[in-house]
Amino acid sequence: MRSDRKTKKQHSPPPTRWPVYRHVIFDCDSTLTRIEGIDELASHADTRQRVADLTRSAMDGKTDLETVYEERLEILQPTRGAVRALRSRYRKHVVEDAAALMQALQVLGHEVYIVSGGLFDPVREFGLHLGVAPEHIRAVEVEYDTLSGNWWQGQGPWHEAYLAVQHSVLTESDGKARVIRELLQNQTGRSLLVGDGVSDLLASREVDLFAGFGGVICRERVASESKVFIQSKSIAPVLLLAAGTAALEHSGDADVEALADKAHTLTQSAALRWNEVGLAEKFEACFGARATTGSERDL
Repeated sequence: MRSDRKTKKQHSPPPTRWPVYRHVIFDCDSTLTRIEGIDELASHADTRQRVADLTRSAMDGKTDLETVYEERLEILQPTRGAVRALRSRYRKHVVEDAAALMQALQVLGHEVYIVSGGLFDPVREFGLHLGVAPEHIRAVEVEYDTLSGNWWQGQGPWHEAYLAVQHSVLTESDGKARVIRELLQNQTGRSLLVGDGVSDLLASREVDLFAGFGGVICRERVASESKVFIQSKSIAPVLLLAAGTAALEHSGDADVEALADKAHTLTQSAALRWNEVGLAEKFEACFGARATTGSERDL
């Protein structure tokens, strides 16, 4: 008996695609550069350890950032010249593939930002060096004592000593969230935040995805509470997280393709640790990369 029903054409389900995060926000210290800028200002070993301990306590979330921020600078009493000298140290200790990543993201049409609790002058210069637009850089400005040093001998401003921190929400543990909200309030598109500290983790509520970065230092709370944690010394895997499969398709730019290939190789070697199973499965489906979950690490 002949059936009058028409046979429906079977369509295969569309391939899984990773979402594109148009706005990519980075922390600076221990994320784009391997140093903590304020710690670098310490000239003596005992002072350096004391300041480093305060920084670690704040970044691990054990102490409120606002409690230790000015305390560190009061201990150090840096001159304007010493702060300015951090510029070259940031560049010297740039995280592996950070410069290439910034360029690749912008070639692919992403907006990149730096939101840092570091000192504005060196952070801004470092950001410009990486190709970040000046209006997309936020950090903490400080005031200097114009009457300090031998100013009457015409030494110039570089001998001026630290006086005080200008009011900034970035000296507060939860301040990054407010700054990111302000930066993105009139923007469209998904947002991704990359950082190593608890202040970054606390700001994650303002973005669509937070990626913890452990390539310089692994902070336990960030590693366990971020949706995805980058376990490689290279920051290249951010390219796949931000751009999705577009990063692996023909971009027409050899540098972008080279970085995408490196990022894909790293993810095949468990460079990403996932704390959200659904996202891990989706990423694996998109890229065929190993989706490491739980406490497994490979730094």
